[in-house]
Amino acid sequence: MIQAIGLTSNPRKEFPPAVDDVSFEAHSGRVTALLGAPGAGKSTTLKLMLELQQGRGVAYFRGRPLHRIAHPTREVGVLLGDVPGHPARTVRGHLRMLCAAAGLPTRRADEVLEVVGLVSLCEARLNTLSRGMDRRLGLACALLSDPHTLVLDNPADGLAVREGRWLHGILRAHADQGGTVLFTTGDPKEAARTADRVLTLEQGRLVADQEVADFSRTRLRPRVAVRTPYAARLGALLTKEARTARRSVEIVREGGNRLSVYGSTCAEIGETAFRHGILVHQLANEIGDMGPTAMPPIQSSAVEEDLEPAESAEGSVQEAQGLVEGHQAPAQEPHAAVTESRTPADGTPEVDSAPLVGLGPSAHLASHADPGSRAHLVPHADPGLRAHSEPHADPATDAHRAPPPPARSSDVGLLPPLPPPITVRSAPSPLRPLRYELRRAGGVGTAYLTAAAVLVTSAVMAVLLAGVGHTPQPRLLAAWPRELPLPPAAIGAGLLGAIAFGDEFRHPALAADRGTVPRRLGLLVAKLLVAAATALLLAVLTVGCDLEVLYLVHGPELISVPADWFPLGASWIGLVVGCAWAGVLAAGVFRSTSAGLAAVVAVPLLVVPLVHKALEGATVRSAVGFPMRLRELVLMQWPFGGERYLEAAARAVAQPVGGALLLSLTALLGAYVLTNLRSRVR
Repeated sequence: MIQAIGLTSNPRKEFPPAVDDVSFEAHSGRVTALLGAPGAGKSTTLKLMLELQQGRGVAYFRGRPLHRIAHPTREVGVLLGDVPGHPARTVRGHLRMLCAAAGLPTRRADEVLEVVGLVSLCEARLNTLSRGMDRRLGLACALLSDPHTLVLDNPADGLAVREGRWLHGILRAHADQGGTVLFTTGDPKEAARTADRVLTLEQGRLVADQEVADFSRTRLRPRVAVRTPYAARLGALLTKEARTARRSVEIVREGGNRLSVYGSTCAEIGETAFRHGILVHQLANEIGDMGPTAMPPIQSSAVEEDLEPAESAEGSVQEAQGLVEGHQAPAQEPHAAVTESRTPADGTPEVDSAPLVGLGPSAHLASHADPGSRAHLVPHADPGLRAHSEPHADPATDAHRAPPPPARSSDVGLLPPLPPPITVRSAPSPLRPLRYELRRAGGVGTAYLTAAAVLVTSAVMAVLLAGVGHTPQPRLLAAWPRELPLPPAAIGAGLLGAIAFGDEFRHPALAADRGTVPRRLGLLVAKLLVAAATALLLAVLTVGCDLEVLYLVHGPELISVPADWFPLGASWIGLVVGCAWAGVLAAGVFRSTSAGLAAVVAVPLLVVPLVHKALEGATVRSAVGFPMRLRELVLMQWPFGGERYLEAAARAVAQPVGGALLLSLTALLGAYVLTNLRSRVR
């Protein structure tokens, strides 16, 4: 279950907090709706619960706050807004990347895709999905780790009626299997159709916490919508007849030629209009929203009719249109199907295609009478609709009704299938972040396009430098003219390193609703390893391609191997890998790809001159013989010619570019660690 205690957002300047001291409970095995108008604080409440926004209060998920849960994705599945994935990534690739991050087998992605009906779109890119398909993918991400709790922010927003019913069927199936479901909505009818308990927010405060039967009785009242050019006259006649018959009838003038009549029926209003010769354009049963501060409906003093539910759950709105005068009065209607009706600005009623079962004047909806006997609108595997409803409950017993019984197996069988439970959890592995990073980097074409651009640019630049002449062979093979601060391979490696962390903040797949991206050291090590491997491969391919192109264009005289190839190769690899690491660390610290690339370019432009000025003198010559002096100091033998490798490393560090790069990496790593520790303290 969920226990939210004193959730309060931080106020901004002179404005009051968006959420003020909200406390509630959402129990296991039940669907809880958080209802409120736009701006009431629904999304802010969820973000405070999930610790995505700073504020006061705490939310417990089965007795533990979210930051105390070792694996939050296994406890809470979240759907807040659109899926925050890279637009060029495929649906299956996105889910498999999340599986790698959570330590789940890759087959779990296929199981969830089959449940949400996205198997045919598994290779589609995220930027090509419609609104409904994006919601299905978001639900698949929420169900991926088999969580106990689902937290969804307005999940049916923008969906068709068919898609919305399918989604709510999935939520009902999850709750019937013992899970906890909390979702927000701005439609009271949707909350009454779907939830077992409704929490009402108004201006950031919790104003009502009701069972769905009480909510339907106090806030949703059946009414008759009437359109007539003689609205004032008809309203006066209906009021007069209600007083004569000693019945409670409420008439609300909606404006223009429209009336909303509470406590009467289409038949009674039609007969009254016929007897007095009043032209009627529309009679329609609706469900009226009385607002968050609604009082209980006015009870009729006459004997209320015991009406049976409509025979068909898919019935359409029943309207009486045309002239009433000169025709026989309509017979008393034994029952009527109630639909959701809205009146746009032009006055023409727009009738929703989601009918509900309507009852008498002061009776409430049978589908909302009891959470346990609610009319389930559940789809098949393909979101088709099937409805079954139980007999209408007596309104007099609603206040004393016991909690709903647990779901029966026959009821659960009618609900949409959920992904199979995860019976065996993989143990924590240091390779989990590495698998995630490999799938993240290889799932889109950015790395391949960048590598291809670097190879082509290096080859063209090497040919041009060879044609100009007077270029040293090491710079010729690296395609590094003196006018550029860095060679193309180093810039490309730095760009790929910056993208590694920059995409996490631009498309935060690991954070709910673009929240805080995790900066754990394990994820940093994985990104550094993948960036180093990519940079090493790019450095080798660059030199190899330059050699091949120079051989084809200028012959074999330019491809001779230098005598000091080993220290030159070590310096070249260190430069490319160091630029990649600088991009990773800078993007992780400044949360931007452009900031990471700017840090890479700033090393030769800003840091190198400072280091060169500080290390003026024979620094390189002093590095010669450094391993031998070190061996004499510590009295140890270097195995396998280790002094050569140490001397090459010392030469690379002693160079101004190497020293500046090492200094920059040390500073960025320290800033990253401090930022990580600061976020943990918060």
